Amino acid sequence: MRFVRLGCVVLLAVFSFAAHAKMVHRNVEWTLDGTHFKSVLVYDDAVSTKRPGLVMVPNWYGMNDAAVQKADMIAGKNYVILLTDMYGETVRPQPGHADQAKAATESLYTDRTLMRKRINEALAQLKAQAGTAPIDLSKLAAIGFCFGGTAVLDLARSGADVAAVVSFHGGLTTDDPALAKNIKARVLAMNGADDKGTMPDAGKFMDEMRGSPAEWEFVVIGHAVHCFTEVGEDSSWCKYDAGAAARSYRLMHDWLGAAFSGNP
Repeated sequence: MRFVRLGCVVLLAVFSFAAHAKMVHRNVEWTLDGTHFKSVLVYDDAVSTKRPGLVMVPNWYGMNDAAVQKADMIAGKNYVILLTDMYGETVRPQPGHADQAKAATESLYTDRTLMRKRINEALAQLKAQAGTAPIDLSKLAAIGFCFGGTAVLDLARSGADVAAVVSFHGGLTTDDPALAKNIKARVLAMNGADDKGTMPDAGKFMDEMRGSPAEWEFVVIGHAVHCFTEVGEDSSWCKYDAGAAARSYRLMHDWLGAAFSGNP
C-alpha cells in the first residue's frame, strides 16, 4: 500500500508539472521600410534554462498554423524559435494556393538584397527578445524550409554572425556567388535526390560553397522529392516523406549541437 501511495504522489507531481508547462507563442512585430511584420516567438516555458535561439523561416506559404506547429515540434525544450514573417502581416498565402505563395515570394527572389535585409532584421529581432525569453545569445542559428531554406542561406551569405544555418529542401541559387566568401556560419543544406526544382542547381551551389571559408555540408537524401518535411503534401513533385524528415531533423540537431559546442 505504501508503494501505491508513493506512486500516486509521483504521478500527481508529474501531471501537475505538465499542467504548468506550455508552449509560449508570443507575437513579435516590427516595421522595416514601411512594411509591418508579425512573427511569433515560440518556446517551452517548462524550464527557465537559457537555450539556443533560432530564426526559423517557413515554406512559401509563410505564417500559418502548420508553421507554428512545426516550430513547436522543433523548439521543444531545446530552442527558442522566432518563426519569421518574411512578407509583411498583410500577405498570408492560403495553404494549397501555390499561385498566392509564388506571388508572395517573387519580389524577394527578384531582389535578393531585400531578402537578406529582411532576414537580418529577423535575426536582430530574435536577439532583442533575450531580455524576456530564455535565449542564450552566444548560441544563435537559423533554419528554413523550401523558400525559407533559400532565405537562411542568404543570411549566411550576408556574413551574419550566427553559428549555423540549416536549409531543408531549400532553393540553392544565389544572385552573387562571390558572397560565399562572407560566410561565417556552418552551412548544412539537405535536399531530395529527386527534387526537380532544386537539384538542378546543386553543382553550382557546391562550387559556390567551395569558395566559402566556412564549414559546410550538402546532403542528398535518396528517393526524396521536394517538401519532404511538409506534413500533408502529397504530389509527384512535393511530397512528405516521414523517413526523410526524421533523418533530416536528426542531422539538424547534430549539426547545431556541434556548431554551438565548437566541435567539428
